[in-house]
Amino acid sequence: MVCDFRALISPHIQICRSTVGIMSLRFNSDGTFRVLQMADIQDGPDVREDTIRLIEAAIRKAHPDLIVLTGDQIRGYDPAYIDTFLRRRGEQPGTHVRAVTEIEAKIRGIKRHPIAKTLTKSQPSDERWMIDGIGTDSPKLVKSAGRNGSASKLESWAEAINRVTAASLLDETRQKVRDTFAAFLGPALESHIPFAATYGNHDFQCGILADEQDDLYREFAGCMNPVADSSPLALEPGTFALPIEASDGSGRITMSVMMVNSGDYADTADAGDGNGRQSVTEYAKYAANSRGWDLADSDGYGTPSPEAVEWLKRVQRELGRRNGDGQAVPAIAFQHIPPQEFYDCLREVPAYTPNAVEGAREFAGHCYVLDRDVCRPGSRLGEAIGCADVNVGEVDALREAGGYFALFCGHDHKNSFVGHVHDIDLGYAPTCGFECYGPKSRFRGIRLFEFREDNPMAYVTRMLTWGDLVGRYSSNELRVFFEDHCVTDLIGVRNELRRPQVSATLLGAGAVTCGAIGYAVRGCCANRSNAMLVAIAMIDSDSTAAPPTTRPYRISLKIFRLEEGVLL
Repeated sequence: MVCDFRALISPHIQICRSTVGIMSLRFNSDGTFRVLQMADIQDGPDVREDTIRLIEAAIRKAHPDLIVLTGDQIRGYDPAYIDTFLRRRGEQPGTHVRAVTEIEAKIRGIKRHPIAKTLTKSQPSDERWMIDGIGTDSPKLVKSAGRNGSASKLESWAEAINRVTAASLLDETRQKVRDTFAAFLGPALESHIPFAATYGNHDFQCGILADEQDDLYREFAGCMNPVADSSPLALEPGTFALPIEASDGSGRITMSVMMVNSGDYADTADAGDGNGRQSVTEYAKYAANSRGWDLADSDGYGTPSPEAVEWLKRVQRELGRRNGDGQAVPAIAFQHIPPQEFYDCLREVPAYTPNAVEGAREFAGHCYVLDRDVCRPGSRLGEAIGCADVNVGEVDALREAGGYFALFCGHDHKNSFVGHVHDIDLGYAPTCGFECYGPKSRFRGIRLFEFREDNPMAYVTRMLTWGDLVGRYSSNELRVFFEDHCVTDLIGVRNELRRPQVSATLLGAGAVTCGAIGYAVRGCCANRSNAMLVAIAMIDSDSTAAPPTTRPYRISLKIFRLEEGVLL
């Protein structure tokens, strides 16, 4: 082992690089190893200051030895990436932009690039189309037949796409992604803490795929992401093992952190129509990625690839081989999308149960609360588990492989529970970002793990929340309030109504409204003139002329008569 002492990570830990370039970590001399899990930062190039403040505070509090990023670091649908947005891999960037992104872009004053606008308005299906005016502010599509033009001004559709869209727009997006990384990695870089990243269902949507994002991450000091297929410990972007060696310097692997790419969206893509259209969607080799077809346009979420599930078993054999005893090492896995087994941490209850949440998709129509018999104290359930519609047997594979004692995810921003089912811990970290939906400010946070060298399976974990580290409210609490109560479907509406505070507020508002209408109607009926009656709700009014206070909301009403523009 040849050690690279460029990074002294903590008073006791250092990054070491083997002769084949694989990086590993080491337990501290006191037998501890601390990990911070950051989930769903989900931001654009201008990362919110509150997100950075939370990351800084968590690092100061925990003094971690490793940071794991469990997907959706990039808000791929952010208007900053509108010209290169991908709803699915393999499609032309920027052609299927979400309506909500277009609206947000208009609000923020973000305009489409002229060439992007031209290419998305009319998309030819053959090579007879040309783009005239490349490099100008007004490019346009023309027919190639009978058209004269210079080679510099008249290019084929494929050539124009490749030269302008791929080379220019995607380069701009790469820089924006790089800027985003630099922002949220800043506190870790300043503290010289190593980090590892896997991917979620939104990262790729900016137009830069996981393999390219891996390259960008490796530009930053302390990145632990290995090159895909560089060793038995590295399968693909976002799927790799990080061995944690013993503190005595013997090189023995005491435990391992496994990063898993859990996919993004369900695969419903066909193999093409035989007319060459598949080659258009595969433009610029976007579908050449080994995981290219697991991201077809679908309402369902993806899963780890079959290769990844098999690798989870195979890598344990490799670690046992390196230790010389063939035994599986204690291991914790991190990924973005949870498997279906997370529902086994819940208990089904009647629909009217306070704070119950209704399941999603395959679990819709059933309401759940935490099963306190299997969940740790402090666990929180805030939304349905957003798992895939199919079970690929990942949890079974972990049990079969041996050694795995925990699997932690992100994805569902309001969940932060830890349960023990199927002989393994299944847990969440909520969002630590302030640009996306999530719980109240005080519940957004970063999960801390502390492992002991003598028994890594007996780990301790807890949330480092905004409320504990910074304060009760964020700098934009109105936005957070909206994000906490935002609903996009009827299931979300029903879940909101099961929250006692929400239902009480709505009932109170309804009672006050009915009272106000009643007083106004009574006043109108009592008034014999044609004067306009105005009912004004006065909160905590001390006027003796007002009607009696309505309990318990202390709402008093005044009836005024407006006649000829004079308030009487």
